[in-house]
Amino acid sequence: MNQVIACIDTFNHTAETVCDYANWASVQMQASLTLLHVLEKNEAPVKANLSGSIGLGAREHLLEELSSLDEQRSKILREQGRLLLEEAKKRVDVTAIPSLETLQRHGDLIENLLDLEASTRLLVMGREGSHAHETSHIGSHLESVIRTVQRPILISVSDFKAPSRFMIAYDASPTAKKVLERVAFSPLLKGIPCFVLMVGAKTETQLEQLSEAKQTLEKAGFLVETDIRAGEVDSVIHQTLKDVEADLLVMGAYGHSRIRQFLVGSTTTKLLRSAQVPLLLLR
Repeated sequence: MNQVIACIDTFNHTAETVCDYANWASVQMQASLTLLHVLEKNEAPVKANLSGSIGLGAREHLLEELSSLDEQRSKILREQGRLLLEEAKKRVDVTAIPSLETLQRHGDLIENLLDLEASTRLLVMGREGSHAHETSHIGSHLESVIRTVQRPILISVSDFKAPSRFMIAYDASPTAKKVLERVAFSPLLKGIPCFVLMVGAKTETQLEQLSEAKQTLEKAGFLVETDIRAGEVDSVIHQTLKDVEADLLVMGAYGHSRIRQFLVGSTTTKLLRSAQVPLLLLR
């Protein structure tokens, strides 16, 4: 389990940003990088139904022509995928990472990611796919990937910027404590100042929980600031990111508390649409 996988569906600005964040993560963790392009089923040739009253000879002729066109289209799509992976490869600084691989696969994106899950250390995806709306297959699959793939997921947003400060949305739940441990023991964010945010009232219990979180990260060598702020979770998170000038938001992907519910259901889409910084989702 030592590779970063970057999902590429076409080579546009989103793909460039995905490549940049994947390259940065590979350097930070000294992990191999794989640029993945999946030719999905809905992009593959579609067989026509010619079972109607058309004559036998004409039907056979049309089937032959359709088969030939399908084959040509399949070749074109494969070549298009190969070329976009070559363009993506040029974006990567191969001198700073252990190795770089390009991988083209057919089928369902999520099925392919699950097939590669055992060797995946981090998955990097863009918030949008080919276009800046949900019709593109990577963008439209993002929430399903978050729910299904049991690996850390870095979601790129806008232009690449190497994080100079990251923020953890924390609620002292078992999941959130695991997030802290993952951050503490991973080289991905080493050396980057951290801000830990809790949303709610400044009770004695929450102050104690926040102090414990700070100690965990400080023992791992992080420079840590903390705060507890009241209000609606999404608004507080977005405002605090601006206030502390954080370049990355780290959160647990699942759970039942106020913060963790923010990533479940329709609010997932809301967060992904409105976030101005990349998100690192951990389990």
